Parts: sequence; structure tokens; C-alpha cells
Amino acid sequence: MIRVHQLTKLYPMGDTVVRALDGVDLGINEGEFVSITGPSGSGKSTLMHLLGCLDRPTSGAYEFDGQPVHRMTDRQLATIRNRRIGFVFQTFNLISRSAAVDNVAMPLIYGRKRDTRAAARVALDRVGLSARAHHRPTELSGGERQRVAIARAIVNEPKLILADEPTGNLDSRTGKQIIGIFRELHAGGCTIVLVTHEPEVAVQAQRLIRMKDGRIMDDRPVDDALRRELLHAGTTAATDS
Repeated sequence: MIRVHQLTKLYPMGDTVVRALDGVDLGINEGEFVSITGPSGSGKSTLMHLLGCLDRPTSGAYEFDGQPVHRMTDRQLATIRNRRIGFVFQTFNLISRSAAVDNVAMPLIYGRKRDTRAAARVALDRVGLSARAHHRPTELSGGERQRVAIARAIVNEPKLILADEPTGNLDSRTGKQIIGIFRELHAGGCTIVLVTHEPEVAVQAQRLIRMKDGRIMDDRPVDDALRRELLHAGTTAATDS
């Protein structure tokens, strides 16, 4: 599904240039659940933005389903984003004045589709929030708002779901519930790429990619040994702080 070759992203900072991504090679197959982790400034969110067609690389190639994304026009990128990729963000990015069902329907409205509310209600039901369809975000808890955001991400039945720190603003109990939803979506056939700095979240994926200084330092399946390593490191860091 995803093929990335020597992807580079440079940002000018005064007299210097920051290499946010420094020649990344990556492949993600359809149906995988991948987590990307690393310290602040490692390039994980930059990579997510490029995979989601929210930004363009400085150099390198990106193919999505065999299509050369790095050569697409802005209009073509917008079409890919709206029809084939679902986004979930740490800050939810909901419209505060609109009900949950209308927030979920937004991608369908942008795509000029019919029966948008009916499809939005189906998506809300998939995340267990159909009873809150007519509540505004200010009337919902953080976990409920993130469920609305996930419903919005899946309403178009995208091939790929990108989640950037989806549990970052939630308590641990609610975060586990949200990850449970991602696991259910993955079991149903969704391809999921999730960026997180939380070890207990990262190990819920099938495969873990660790980044540092704009490069991939480690890429391997999540097994019991890796799970113990990450959870031990997370516990030690919490104790030291």
C-alpha cells in the first residue's frame, strides 16, 4: 500500500536547515497496524503528515497504492486525503458549534455525497456513540470527542487511517478504550498507522518503528520481548521523573 524511498523534508531555520526527515525508506502493506514512536523532534509527525498528503517532501518518492503521490497536483492530493485516508488527531479538531453527527459527516459533505447524516450515524454506531449523535463537542467528554473524531475518520471507509497521538490528551483508562477501537477497526480490515510517544500504546500494534533525528532506527514486529522492553523502559522513565 505504502512505499517510501529516500523521503527527505527540510525546514529552513534562519541560517541553518533542519532535516526533519533524512532519507527515509519505508513500506507498509495493506491490513497492517503500525506504530511509530520516538523522542520529540525525531520526525515521526513529519512522516505522518507526508504519508497523509498534508505536506510535500523536499525530495524522495512516495507511492500510495502504486500512485506517485510525490508528483501529484494539490487537487489530486486533496482527493486522496478526502476519499482514501482517515485522520485522527490528538486535539480532536472538531467544530465546536456542530453536533457530533455533523462533525462526522464533514468528509462526506466535502466530497459532495448524499445521505451524509445516515452514513455519519453508522460511523458513530461503530465507535459506540450513536446515543450522543446530537451533542456538541463541548457537551462530550475527552474520550467521547475522540470517538467522534475516529467516526469522522472512518465515515468514508478509507483504505488508511492515520492517528497522531490519539491518546495524548486522555487519561490512561480512556486511552485504553480508544486503542481498543483501533484494534477492532484493524481486525475489520483497516490499515492503521499510529504515532505515539507512549510505550503502552505503541506495543498494541503489530509492528513498531522507532525514529530518531529524522531517520528510522528500528523497524520490527511487536513480540513479547519487545513488549517487555518498551514497557520496562516506560516504567523506568516514569520512576526517574
